[in-house]
Amino acid sequence: MLDWLTDPLSFRFMRLALAEAVIVGAVAGLLGTFVVLRGLAFVGDAIAHAVFPGVVIAFLAKVSIFLGGAAFGLLTAAAISGLSLTRRIREDTAIGVVFAGAFALGVVLISSSPGYTRDLTSLLFGDVLAVTDTDIYLSAIVGGAAAAVALWLRRALLLVAFDREMALALGLPVFWLETGLLLLVTLAIVVALRTVGNVLVLAMFVTPAATARLLVEDVGWMMALSAAIGAAAGVVGLYASWHTDLAAGGMIVLTATCFFAAALLFAALRGRFWRRAATPTAEAA
Repeated sequence: MLDWLTDPLSFRFMRLALAEAVIVGAVAGLLGTFVVLRGLAFVGDAIAHAVFPGVVIAFLAKVSIFLGGAAFGLLTAAAISGLSLTRRIREDTAIGVVFAGAFALGVVLISSSPGYTRDLTSLLFGDVLAVTDTDIYLSAIVGGAAAAVALWLRRALLLVAFDREMALALGLPVFWLETGLLLLVTLAIVVALRTVGNVLVLAMFVTPAATARLLVEDVGWMMALSAAIGAAAGVVGLYASWHTDLAAGGMIVLTATCFFAAALLFAALRGRFWRRAATPTAEAA
């Protein structure tokens, strides 16, 4: 009866994939809380695409794709932060310029290496079933460190997210806090590339956090719930991929999207219920 649940676990690559999906889902979900509250979805998308040329260069040079992606991602985050200080260039304009230029470089690099196109496709769409022990250790260490730093700075980061002017008035280093958040998100994005790929990675940050925001008001609970939703989407999506023989990365993101749709429906019904409860009936009047 439970063969559908236990059969996949008999394969070592599936156990590794589940571990990776849980780690990445939890870390992305937690950091995604700050991305959603600060309104950085577009920034996250830009960084996700900007790391691509670094990953391609590292792959072609046969060095760690994490180092290549992290290097380009950190440069992108620094470039966005630096350009946003220029009064003549709006932040969204700076993001658009950096995002388009970096991704275009990645496309050119792929087109110049046709023999590697198939292998590089896994970096675009993910290949969680191919993760190794080293990938999992790296995800746990880097992702865990990024999540720990975000939790340590959560009060300051949340104040900047909700009231940037107040944070400036209180003397907080707003620029460095925002830059630091971008760097943490960059590291988590690079870690998540193996799981869902460059194209879908933003969804692992935004969708669980958006789902949690529909269900709870407290920010602390939102962070915890977002991490749990991200991890659950990884597990359920992987099982769905196994039993349907469909792409794992896509199924993980689709699962997270289904969670969001269910939460949206629940929130709408709950709001309708409370409005009815708060409205006196004709008999009561």
